[in-house]
Amino acid sequence: MGLKIAFLVFVFLSSYFSGGKSSVSYDHKAISVNGQRKILISGSIHYPRSTPEMWPDLIQKAKEGGLDVIETYVFWNGHEPEAGKYYFEERYDLVKFIKLVHQAGLYVNLRIGPYVCAEWNFGGFPVWLKYVPGISFRTNNGPFKAAMQKFTTKIVGMMKAERLYETQGGPIILSQIENEYGPMEYELGAQGKAYTEWAAKMAVDLGTGVPWIMCKQDDAPDPIINTCNGFYCDYFSPNKAYKPKMWTEAWTGWFTGFGSPVPYRPAEDLAFSVAKFIQKGGSFINYYMYHGGTNFGRTAGGPFIATSYDYDAPLDEYGLLRQPKWGHLKDLHRAIKLCEPALISGDPTVMSLGNSQEAHVFKSRSGACAAFLANYDQHSYATVSLWNKHYNLPPWSISILPDCKNTVYNTARIGAQSAQMKMTPVNKGFAWQSYIEDTASSYDENSFTKVGLREQINTTWDKTDYLWYTTNVNIDSHEGFLRGGKWPVLTIASAGHALHVFINGQLSGTAYGTLDKPKLTFSQGVNLRAGVNKISILSIAVGLPNVGPHFETWNTGVLGPVSLTGLNNGRWDLSRQQWTYKIGLKGEYLSLHSLSGSSSVEWAGDSVAQRQPLTWYKTTFNAPGGNEPLALDMNTMSKGQVWINGQSIGRYWNQYKASGNCGACNYAGWFNEKKCLKNCGEASQRWYHVPRSWLRPSGNLMVVFEEWGGNPYGITMTKREVASVCSDIYEWQPTLVNYQLQTSGKVNKPLRPKAHLSCDAGQKISSIKFASFGTPQGACGSFRQGSCHAFHSYDVFLKVTFLHIFLNLPMSLLSSFFLISFQLGCDPFRVCSTVSDNNLARFP
Repeated sequence: MGLKIAFLVFVFLSSYFSGGKSSVSYDHKAISVNGQRKILISGSIHYPRSTPEMWPDLIQKAKEGGLDVIETYVFWNGHEPEAGKYYFEERYDLVKFIKLVHQAGLYVNLRIGPYVCAEWNFGGFPVWLKYVPGISFRTNNGPFKAAMQKFTTKIVGMMKAERLYETQGGPIILSQIENEYGPMEYELGAQGKAYTEWAAKMAVDLGTGVPWIMCKQDDAPDPIINTCNGFYCDYFSPNKAYKPKMWTEAWTGWFTGFGSPVPYRPAEDLAFSVAKFIQKGGSFINYYMYHGGTNFGRTAGGPFIATSYDYDAPLDEYGLLRQPKWGHLKDLHRAIKLCEPALISGDPTVMSLGNSQEAHVFKSRSGACAAFLANYDQHSYATVSLWNKHYNLPPWSISILPDCKNTVYNTARIGAQSAQMKMTPVNKGFAWQSYIEDTASSYDENSFTKVGLREQINTTWDKTDYLWYTTNVNIDSHEGFLRGGKWPVLTIASAGHALHVFINGQLSGTAYGTLDKPKLTFSQGVNLRAGVNKISILSIAVGLPNVGPHFETWNTGVLGPVSLTGLNNGRWDLSRQQWTYKIGLKGEYLSLHSLSGSSSVEWAGDSVAQRQPLTWYKTTFNAPGGNEPLALDMNTMSKGQVWINGQSIGRYWNQYKASGNCGACNYAGWFNEKKCLKNCGEASQRWYHVPRSWLRPSGNLMVVFEEWGGNPYGITMTKREVASVCSDIYEWQPTLVNYQLQTSGKVNKPLRPKAHLSCDAGQKISSIKFASFGTPQGACGSFRQGSCHAFHSYDVFLKVTFLHIFLNLPMSLLSSFFLISFQLGCDPFRVCSTVSDNNLARFP
């Protein structure tokens, strides 16, 4: 184990497809464009999960991060919200997005599906599709196949009309039909198999000129390439020897659900999984997600998927670099590209280097040689010998040698700058007005009455999250509980996902399900009076299911039984009596969230309701200065929705606290979505992205609907900025820069590893907070001296860095035989940086 330097600065087919312009083909080694095999690095960026104004920056950062390809699904329910009525504007401008990718010089993998899963509402299917007569989703069903073919043909036709396929001179080199259908096919048997064969033939017959893929589909019919999705895919082999080994979803993290902790995946393990895939002959890898973005509006699926779809991706929800993940992967991509001539030339020779160590060596006829040295031991360092040279391998790591001699990269050694982000308030609150929603205790022209309980989505068609169920109960004046006994217990069985119970217009209680178990039961004593009582249940959907066999048949809402117990006559079943239904809220009907509709009611400004259920709030505000991404801190609110200038930010649910195990997480060892968690005991999501492009300079309208009761005066606008940056370095840490300098002939001497540190634009270092030369422990912001410490570290480091602090210059430090850790303070435009040996020095 090496010693380190750490410092902290506060900051803030053989198949062939051809056309007039170029060709795309494949063999067992790789995808080829114009006859040239390529190792392709791809990343998922879903266009509706960001704004068109964000797209150029996201694409450019992906390119700078070493990506060759941008992958996206096509979102059917966004493009055809009503049967035959198409929408391709604003966030759904697919053609614009693809053209921007092309302008950046990158390729596109267009995953048409049109089933996408993606934690997206209804898996991307439009809700109207559910009501096509005789339909059954994703099986050998005539109505479904007709609708799917019509939409797929439309998308392919649009791409051809815009000349966006590579064979037309465009960027699209791959397309996907269906999505992770293998497990579904297994469930359905012969009908599933027939559907797979039909879908494959339908896609190929569209004549795109580029290969089609199917992910998680081991029996994908020729010439379609079957691909792998998962945290690790090195084990995967395509179903034919002449197809390339492709990984369409390398999961960079995991999604967040309301009530669940926030998962994250260490950069070291993600890099390890990619290097392991490449060393086993993989030639295409796509990060899912590279930028996760935001589930604006009611697009989140699940149910219970949070509004943030950050996914711990290399670009965070706001489009900022997630460091060190972005930088560490960039270095990995550069190392892989140095190996490309050897990687595409043949299969590797595998050599054992120990009990848990091995080498994969690639050689070309022209003399190119590349080696991957792996240590699979989760706990111990290893020193291995290859061709009379010794190499140090940390646990659970792979070193890359692009010339079979010199190590330029190790997956467990992060040389890239790291960063910790913070949310800084930019206002002192808002001046609110309030309007209290009708609790449906009185009926109106938008309500209707039926005997028995109705399924929610069949009633609302998902036009709203809300459906009122209201009934009357007549309590005899001789009931025992009226003379001091226990209140009767109201029990409500619901298929999900949440509900609020009102007795005679007063909130009596709330119940909700979970991401894993959306069904729920409300059972609570209720305060009834003699005579007629109104029981009103506000049933709430929190996103429609997006995965599972025939999820279109799954139910939502109050399906019963609904009963009262504790009465003189025992149990009273309310399920089969008359119920009055009202779709949505009065405020929704009046469009209170819109610029025009917000003036349709009288708002209270002098005595604003607080901690009051079913309350609408509105305010106006000016756009904050600067260009940092913005977010609303909703921590004092409970559950509801929020709009800015009529645009839906999404659902918030801050009172659903995350439960789970958020202990320490070691990068080494097999990763799964429950291994590394944070935010336990806190709101699963506290901050909600506000795109700057949605704001005007002044007079912006914000509207909040609060279901449960909250304090709007605690809502603040915040900006997302860098709080601190760090960098890690070892005495023997490999660096690409040094390797390239030496191989270019510009330098003819050994070079020490060097860490480069810089502040963000508008930020500068202001002071040194901590310095230790030796073996410091801890993390950035919480460093402590280790067992070895040079007592004058602070003074020496101050002299070295003073000029950089004064002039706000980037800092470069050479590693030595020990580690320096130091913490630097910054002025109001703050930047933080730390250079360290390994994972011991991290974010402050």
